[in-house]
Amino acid sequence: MPTTELDVKQIGERVEVASEPFQRLLEQMHRVIVGQEALLHRMLIGLLSNGHMLIEGVPGLAKTTAVACLARGISTGFQRLQFTPDLLPADLIGTLIFRPTDGTFVVQKGPIFSNIILADEINRAPAKVQSALLEAMQERQVTIGKETFRLDEPFLVLATQNPIEQEGTYPLPEAQVDRFMLKLLVSYPSKVEERAILDRMAFTAPTMDIEPVMSPDHILSARKVVDEIYMDDKIKDYIVDLTLATREPAAFDLPIADWVQYGASPRATLAMTVGAKAAAFLAGRGYVTPQDVKAIAPDVLRHRVIVTYEAEAEEKTSEDVVRAVLDHVAVP
Repeated sequence: MPTTELDVKQIGERVEVASEPFQRLLEQMHRVIVGQEALLHRMLIGLLSNGHMLIEGVPGLAKTTAVACLARGISTGFQRLQFTPDLLPADLIGTLIFRPTDGTFVVQKGPIFSNIILADEINRAPAKVQSALLEAMQERQVTIGKETFRLDEPFLVLATQNPIEQEGTYPLPEAQVDRFMLKLLVSYPSKVEERAILDRMAFTAPTMDIEPVMSPDHILSARKVVDEIYMDDKIKDYIVDLTLATREPAAFDLPIADWVQYGASPRATLAMTVGAKAAAFLAGRGYVTPQDVKAIAPDVLRHRVIVTYEAEAEEKTSEDVVRAVLDHVAVP
């Protein structure tokens, strides 16, 4: 049944009411974080879309602080996990503890049993830890011994990694990278922002003065509203074209076929769809525009496109592939 203008208007009214707490959350986060508008906006999109995020940037750009601010603004569980080479899966998910008094084993749950998980410097942990986190991210469950436990909603993993220091790190498996809905790149602040950071944070004990403005119920109900946001068939076709263009550039007359080894998976199509709806939600609209898709597409695609050796030799990256796709695929 086609969606009428009246339906879109009604959805828009619901969006306007449901998005208000998220605007207050953004204001609270900006009480600590200077600038980084794109990072904070995408974190809210991930929260609304039920999608995990990989945040990459050099040290000192407030990646960890931004995630901590997000968690403080929500009345929910938060765990910060510092990933190190000697970390064990049991340190993450928990283990079985022998109780000598009655000769039984009891489950000792690990820190993964929370709502918002900050996996700090995720690429410093070995493969066994990565695989344990992978089950939690994909299946929203954890297996300890013979028992499987569901994780409480909302459950969100925000992982950080440092792109410049590769000694003693373990590159994330492609299968795990694909599980992250968004890969966010954090850049240096501008001169004005840097001065504002100095004025706000240059104290021996800088404050994290953030008040909780929403509960998990707000998030879960907002996600239902996000699902109802209207998306035209032409925009759906545009999203599919963007994904296909990363796999078969020649079909779209893109001269980058030699750059692409593997294109984006169907997860990219789903992530762009839900992410664009979440962007419309945060903008207070009951419908998706092509610009919503174009804005979220680089964060969805950059870690899902694998370039060839030829591209690396020409110093071309997945960013260049995504940019070419967005520039050439016709916008509805």
